[in-house]
Amino acid sequence: MLQGRVAVVTGSARNIGRAIAHALAEAGAAVVVNAKSSAEEAEAVVQEIRNRGGQAVAQLADVGQPDQADSLIDAAVQTFGRLDILVNNAAVRREIDFEQLDYQEWRAIMATILDGAYLCARAAAPYLSAASGGSIVNIGGLSSFTGAPRRAHVIAAKAGLVGLTRALAYDLAPHHITVNCVAPGLIDTERRGPEPAHHAKHATLMGRRGTPEEIAAVVRFLCGPEARYITGQTLHANGGVFMS
Repeated sequence: MLQGRVAVVTGSARNIGRAIAHALAEAGAAVVVNAKSSAEEAEAVVQEIRNRGGQAVAQLADVGQPDQADSLIDAAVQTFGRLDILVNNAAVRREIDFEQLDYQEWRAIMATILDGAYLCARAAAPYLSAASGGSIVNIGGLSSFTGAPRRAHVIAAKAGLVGLTRALAYDLAPHHITVNCVAPGLIDTERRGPEPAHHAKHATLMGRRGTPEEIAAVVRFLCGPEARYITGQTLHANGGVFMS
């Protein structure tokens, strides 16, 4: 399905990003696994992929920094010779009361989620264009559509991804690049902090939470040959939570 393709997945050392890296590798793509600072976690994902017969390398980069975003994309091309797929998954989801939300915290979240997607897309666009059929997938979020307390910075950044997706779909279509967004709902992931408070207010029609692998399957489809007529869209993978 993705044989001969090369993918960069930002924030792919854990959880949904890790599952996406695995899904793309299992479909035949060579994958650049990215983390901001945890070389050990990134290398662990690379080894998992290699153990299953896939190709992968790790590249540390803070995607919110222009030079590091450029280096991440350059590493993919230098290692594998091309770039076909960019998945903008890197995110930080800290919760804080709006009254305590200072500009430094606002910018830190925006830099990773929204600036990072812009910077990586800008760096990747020439290579995706050369691939004659590249794909960009941005990973959004449920709360940017429903709202949630104590997450103004995260929601604003994730909502910005939806707008960026639509804008880039227009700008990059002449280069045969599709741009879409996947918005996960309630997903079972390993968290380093407490469970987000807004999760308790939502229930799915399916009676369970989703898995990272189910989100990864949607991303893999959007990066594949069957999805070349889909662009500028936001696909919700949330077990029907909007209807519950």
